[in-house]
Amino acid sequence: MKHAFKILSLIAILVAAPAAQADTLLIERAQEKPAQAIPARGQSMAEVEARFGAPNERMDPRGGQKRQWPTINRWVYPSFTVYFEKQRVIDVVARQASPDEIGPKPPIR
Repeated sequence: MKHAFKILSLIAILVAAPAAQADTLLIERAQEKPAQAIPARGQSMAEVEARFGAPNERMDPRGGQKRQWPTINRWVYPSFTVYFEKQRVIDVVARQASPDEIGPKPPIR
């Protein structure tokens, strides 16, 4: 009985393996890109704009003086979104390249 369960489990894994390889994962694409293709943590807004040009969109800041949190600014570029705390990069998030790619959803406006 245990032997049959092991065989069925192995068959199920082998059948599912090709389907899992068909999806393109955003994280895989992001890891393939060289580090200089995106802004680095700590860069200023001026450095980012000088290197990558003006963003497609500058989203409304969040947080700020009415709250205890710092102001966070978001700049949207075609392949990534840059998050700034005050005037410095704190994070960069890759965007989906195609509808088939599995990754984060577009930012809420």
